[in-house]
Parts: sequence; C-alpha cells; structure tokens
Amino acid sequence: MRAYFLENPAETVGGDKLHDEGIFYLKLPTAEAEFRAPLDTLCAARGYVSQDVVQLGSATPNLEPLLEKFFTEHLHTDEEIRFVVAGEGIFDLRDCDDRWMRVHVVPGDLLIVPPNKYHRFALTDTMHITCKRLFQNQDGWAAINRPAA
Repeated sequence: MRAYFLENPAETVGGDKLHDEGIFYLKLPTAEAEFRAPLDTLCAARGYVSQDVVQLGSATPNLEPLLEKFFTEHLHTDEEIRFVVAGEGIFDLRDCDDRWMRVHVVPGDLLIVPPNKYHRFALTDTMHITCKRLFQNQDGWAAINRPAA
C-alpha cells in the first residue's frame, strides 16, 4: 500500500493518519492457505457474515460504466472491506478536513473504509484487480452518492 494526499503526492499518509480517519489496514499473504485463518478471525471479530470475489479487468463486460459508477464519490452506511488478491487499484478517501487521500492497493492489502466515509475507486493502468469483499449482512450495501455542492 502507498498512501498520499492527492493535492500533494509528496505528502505521504501514514498508518497513524489512516487510523485517525477510522480506516483499517492490514497486510496479509496472498495464498489462500495462508490468508484464510487471519481472514476468518477478522470476519468473526468484526461481524462479517458473507463474502464474494470481484474481478475487474479489460475483459469485464461493461467495464467503463462500472468504473464510472465506482469513481463517483459515494459512501456506505456499513464498512466497505476489500482484500486484494491480485492486481491493483486506487481508493480515494476524504479525510476529516475534506482532502483527498489516495491509497494505492496491491496484492495482500486489506482495507476497511468506515461507514459514512466518502470515497471512490479506480483501476490503475494495469486495468486488473481481484478482491475479496466482506459484508456485515447478507444483502451487501448500497452506495449513497455525495450531493452536489
């Protein structure tokens, strides 16, 4: 993971700042035999009841409209959890001062965006990511777009 302020990429965002913003980060191995136990422990501790796998890449049908939807600034009323198994992506997250923090995630990165934190997602130039998504209820969650200023 690499994190920095979008307005000034030289200004890195450390783990303490992410923690202060309510963002949880963990580095896990990418082999399922190695990440299964810590992921199960996390699910039990935080009340995640379901999970799935999402893959985005150049072969994904209707990729452009999906990416436009994900890049629209939004929040969820539940945590948004992503564990990157392959590929890479970018989460832009608003801090408490309304500044964009950019978090570049790679395989092994687990990121938990807290409820009601505005964010957006994009693929990098590699145009591929595979993530496990974890949910606190069987229905998943809905995106609530940020109102226009």
